[in-house]
Amino acid sequence: MGEASDRPELLRLLSVVEAFRGDAGCAWYEEQTHATLVKYLTEESAELVEALESDDPTDIREELGDVLFQVLFHSDIAAQRAQGAFTLEDVAREQADKLVRRNPHVFGPTPTRDIDEIIRLWQEAKAVEKRDRTSVLDGVPRGMSALALSQKMLGKERQVGAAAVSAAASPAAASPSDSPAASPSDSGWVNRFGMESKPSESEEAIPNPGVGEVSAEMGAATGEAVDEELALGRRLLALVRDADARGLDAERAMRLANRELEARIRSAEAEAEAEAEAEARDA
Repeated sequence: MGEASDRPELLRLLSVVEAFRGDAGCAWYEEQTHATLVKYLTEESAELVEALESDDPTDIREELGDVLFQVLFHSDIAAQRAQGAFTLEDVAREQADKLVRRNPHVFGPTPTRDIDEIIRLWQEAKAVEKRDRTSVLDGVPRGMSALALSQKMLGKERQVGAAAVSAAASPAAASPSDSPAASPSDSGWVNRFGMESKPSESEEAIPNPGVGEVSAEMGAATGEAVDEELALGRRLLALVRDADARGLDAERAMRLANRELEARIRSAEAEAEAEAEAEARDA
């Protein structure tokens, strides 16, 4: 990559952001905080995801710009703080340092393109950084959607299980080849470089009983009536576990199903409108 001077439009964008503050700046911009901007970041991120999955280059470019502006906006706010101030340069430096540190397969003395070795090295590097954490759940954002959060936590569950097995095994038995193989459907970056333990093919598909059956089984096991919503939640978790074991992205699957539903609704609306127009012409 070239120097920043080779990117005049990036520099122009930075100057535009800086212009929002000052004598001729924007009063609304100046009143914003990290907290007040969360909803905008959430919306812009969702729009970027939709553009990426639609694979429309024009939309992707626009939405990347909107998310980039959010990064610049938050960095600009932070630079104005009296306590804990930092700049965009600090953000860039920390991110570059982290990428170099966590990717020894690219920047270290022994580069490799072996996927299993890449994941092992990445996990080792991250474990060193997070050694002060007391739980594998530390750092998991609770602001994720419930479906995405459950799949994230299933990955953490596998880590705990793997740690227990490793502790019981002799040092000689531990090697990168001992890690479970990815399922045949695990071809995406999410499962390989979400950097959780990869899904195991040994997990059997979870049965998919009806909500009433789940509730009855749980009630019999505990001697108490289980709330139907909790029973439904456990059923959904079982489905997510099954998806995770097969290397599928449950959140993306839900988005695809929602889009299919949207297409059916729009098709039905179009048909109804066409029928109404036909009846109006025949009247």
